[in-house]
Amino acid sequence: MYEEEQRPDHGPLAGFTVGVTAARRADELGALLQRRGAAVLHAPALRIVPLADDSELLAATKDIVQQAPDIVVATTAIGFRGWVEAADGWGLGEDLLSRLGGVRILARGPKVKGAVRAAGLTEEWSPSSESMAEVLDRLLEEGVEGQRIAIQLHGEPLPGFVEALREGGAEVVGVPVYRWMPPEDLGPVDRLLDATVARGLDAVTFTSAPAAASLLSRAEERGLLPEVLAALSHDVVPACVGPVTALPLQSRGIDTIQPERFRLGPLVQLLCQELPGRARALPIAGHRVEIRGHAVLVDGALKPVPPAGMSLLRALSRRPGWVVARAELLRALPGSGRDEHAVETAMARLRTALGTPKLIQTVVKRGYRLALDPATETKYADA
Repeated sequence: MYEEEQRPDHGPLAGFTVGVTAARRADELGALLQRRGAAVLHAPALRIVPLADDSELLAATKDIVQQAPDIVVATTAIGFRGWVEAADGWGLGEDLLSRLGGVRILARGPKVKGAVRAAGLTEEWSPSSESMAEVLDRLLEEGVEGQRIAIQLHGEPLPGFVEALREGGAEVVGVPVYRWMPPEDLGPVDRLLDATVARGLDAVTFTSAPAAASLLSRAEERGLLPEVLAALSHDVVPACVGPVTALPLQSRGIDTIQPERFRLGPLVQLLCQELPGRARALPIAGHRVEIRGHAVLVDGALKPVPPAGMSLLRALSRRPGWVVARAELLRALPGSGRDEHAVETAMARLRTALGTPKLIQTVVKRGYRLALDPATETKYADA
């Protein structure tokens, strides 16, 4: 029955659930997490809309006209065209194009390249991959110390892009062609918040400061902010792509984890180290049992466990080897009421899911205990 589950090809994040708050590049981040075994709950905390009040774009345009950047990074065709058209409307079109004509322009892909050329400009380089990561690599390899770099923003801030350039010594000027707004459908965000409070998530990823701020704002609107902050402080790992992204969380006293390189790949790799490192591993009945978010590894074999079973297992693991009364286990079950029979039913399903019934012992008229190996009982009894 368990032959398929015992294959050792599960990823390092198997058994963990990770929330993704990104609007852009969410598919890429989700795929990276799933490829390593994680279950993903996606809840875009932002939506991207064209600027209705374009005062920020006007200010950025005037800044660039007054002081030319060394490099301009054009990220989307529609955004670049919108910028030039807006500048024309303000009577700054010719001045802007004159400035841009004398600087190095990097275009993210062929559509952007077409928009740049349609404006009478010429790009210096464009990556064949259409990847902003490749653009960033090229800039950092060349060295950006002391460079003034203008980036046409395309909605949600590029994960780690601006942070990496500033870390390299560049002055970065953002050109905001879009604005970030709360999502029209708050259902996914609310589900993510509920899962965070219920400890149904092991980690939440953030790739932009506005997304982090938006999530906390929604929690506050629902009266859940204290519970969400408590979860992020102790049980649910907040993983940010870089220090700027982390600021809204840090302002609330939340410590975050961040990769050394501000990219999606390193962010996922960091979670691959962090989450398994936090999982509880116990020697039980001659087996190594590792308790993860929604699954258990028994001697390295992945065993998915129902939520009620995970609640019981966590309650037993808080005092390994000790007898835990049925009444206490009943309180650990979500929405179980007062019938202790619910504990017996959930325990039977838990044992079936684990595939090794002897891991949990029934102590007649008292409750249940993990069958901790004798050599380690003293250690955990003293803890």
